[in-house]
Amino acid sequence: MFKGLGGMGDMGKMMKAAQEMQEKMSSLQEELKTITVTGESGAGLVKATATAKGELTGLDIDPSIFNADEKEVVEDLILAAIKEAQERASERSQEEMRKITESMGLPADMKLPF
Repeated sequence: MFKGLGGMGDMGKMMKAAQEMQEKMSSLQEELKTITVTGESGAGLVKATATAKGELTGLDIDPSIFNADEKEVVEDLILAAIKEAQERASERSQEEMRKITESMGLPADMKLPF
C-alpha cells in the first residue's frame, strides 16, 4: 500500500502500533479499577483495601484494638495499613504496565504515562 513512498510504510506501522498501545492503556486503566490489593498492620488487626489505582475501598479494624488510652497506636496502625495498601496498589499497577510493554516488544522498564 505504501510502496514507493519510502519510509511512509514504517510511519503507518508506527501509527498503528501507537493506536494499539493507546487502546491497551485505556483498557488497563479500566482493569486497574477492578484489581484490589490489601495492606495490613498490627499483625492483621487493621486491614486496608484499595484498587490498583490507589483508591481506598475498605477498612477493617479488629474491635480489640479500641482502647481510649491507645488512641495514637490505633491511628498509627490505620495509617500504616493504608500506606501499605497504596504501596501494593502502585506495585500492582507497575506490574500490569510491564506486561503491556513486554507484550508490545518494548523494554520492560520503559516508563509510559498513565
